[in-house]
Amino acid sequence: LDEVELNFLLNAGNVSGEIHIDDTSNEGLNIEQAHFTYTLDNGLSVTFGRYGSKLGLEGEDPAGIYTFSRAYEGGAAANYGDVDSFSMEGIALGYATDSLSFNLSLDQSEVDNLKNDNEGLNYELAVSYTGIDNLVANIGYRVNQEGDDLSNSADIESTHLNVNASYTLGKALIAAEWQEASNDNINLGANGDVEAYQILVDYDFSDKLGGTVRYSEQDLDDDSNSGLEVSKFTVAPNYAITSSLGLIVEYSAVDVDTAVGAASEDYD
Repeated sequence: LDEVELNFLLNAGNVSGEIHIDDTSNEGLNIEQAHFTYTLDNGLSVTFGRYGSKLGLEGEDPAGIYTFSRAYEGGAAANYGDVDSFSMEGIALGYATDSLSFNLSLDQSEVDNLKNDNEGLNYELAVSYTGIDNLVANIGYRVNQEGDDLSNSADIESTHLNVNASYTLGKALIAAEWQEASNDNINLGANGDVEAYQILVDYDFSDKLGGTVRYSEQDLDDDSNSGLEVSKFTVAPNYAITSSLGLIVEYSAVDVDTAVGAASEDYD
């Protein structure tokens, strides 16, 4: 098994909370999330604890996405929505109206692996719009202040911009996403500069049978893999065995192309 997760949910008046405990083959037992939210009657809310990012079209956990794999290969640079790879501890302020919601997070993230006295505070701003029937549009921007590069004493700052939208048309869901991330620190691995997008269509043929088609591309540019381009095509039929148990079968074809003279790689 890739992952087993148990979630505890709490609702008491204006207070709600979640504790997510998971067990993965790489890390063992782990408290993935533990956060509580206090919501006021005027639409304001305060969340504190450990939680996931608001950036990204694909949901936090594998059970919340339409396919088995995620759209982007090779780490969390383009997968901030994947809470298995990225979570942060802090406080988030939210405000919601009938058609708009805002979320501002002030935090420190687990991907900040240069812990020192100079490390700054990260922030993330996300806005969601639902003012048009069947449309959900999101935009978010994140800045990580990751302290000093220990090799040259330079300040390190990474940024991430994500725009995505989904539209429900009858039995079909059409979704698209574009994002761009940059990282000043070459010591953080293959995060570098990343530009990526995906297009996804999910269609319900019946109450039990559905299917998803997805195409994604990402362009990574850093000192270790300059000009690396990855494209991915996925077909994933799904079947509802019961009201609470589903089955997804996925086929993905991935093309990896480097611009530095190395041979391209294709795999399924």
